[in-house]
Amino acid sequence: MGKKFEFLAKSLFFACALTSVFSLFLIILYIFSNGVPAIFKIGVFKFLFGTVWEPDIMEFGILPFIVTTIISTIVAFFIGSRIGKWCAIYLSFFCPRKSYKIIKTIVELLSGVPSIIYGFFGLVIVTPFIRENFGGPGKSLLAVIIILSVMILPTIINLSETAIKAVPKSYYEGALALGCNKTEAVFNVVVPAARSGINSAYILGIGRAVGETTAVILVAGNNPNMPTSLLSPVKTLTTGIGMEMSYAADLAREALFSIGVILFIIIIFLNISLIFINRKED
Repeated sequence: MGKKFEFLAKSLFFACALTSVFSLFLIILYIFSNGVPAIFKIGVFKFLFGTVWEPDIMEFGILPFIVTTIISTIVAFFIGSRIGKWCAIYLSFFCPRKSYKIIKTIVELLSGVPSIIYGFFGLVIVTPFIRENFGGPGKSLLAVIIILSVMILPTIINLSETAIKAVPKSYYEGALALGCNKTEAVFNVVVPAARSGINSAYILGIGRAVGETTAVILVAGNNPNMPTSLLSPVKTLTTGIGMEMSYAADLAREALFSIGVILFIIIIFLNISLIFINRKED
């Protein structure tokens, strides 16, 4: 009876894992089968390096979308990853017990806030602040970066804290025994030992930043032109799909699937790069 139950359990777990893989395969197949032909219809070079997006005249250049997505993701990730990592270190080693519960609760609440709320906050608070203090229309690349930086914080903080706390206490205690003070033991021994888990948090955080749509639509300004400064209204790959998919038809609709293909490739490239860096450091 025990062996039969174990066999059934293994079969169930395998079926669940296979379902996940099969679902991913179907998504990739659907997006690529709809998007790749359109890229060749439009022209690979024209599609990837064109700077004009005008479906009415059949112009489908997405270079401004790509540039905006890459800039906003990299800058937001740089800001969010630094703050998130330091916050995780503080929670793990330096935060008083009474303050820990309050801060941890706030971080967990941030992770549960819907994207539309972040976008509404950006629309009501961030964009007017930018407009009044820096100029421009307010809805801009800078607003996108600020909102994305905040949105990726809960993911990076929670996973980084888990990775840091997973490091055996003997590492920390051994460093203290060898004469290190608390700060040296944490930053020179514990944090490097948790680097693999922290990098995994970075991977999920950057995936959140690249794929965010709802909040970005509200603060980006949705200008399909190439950004000239941080105060320029912009349009990302995700907002291009989200805003036009409901009414696009024929080649325009296929072009939106093509944007999905490019977005998928960018996400895979970024994830593989971080995984490679992670393994190289290990």
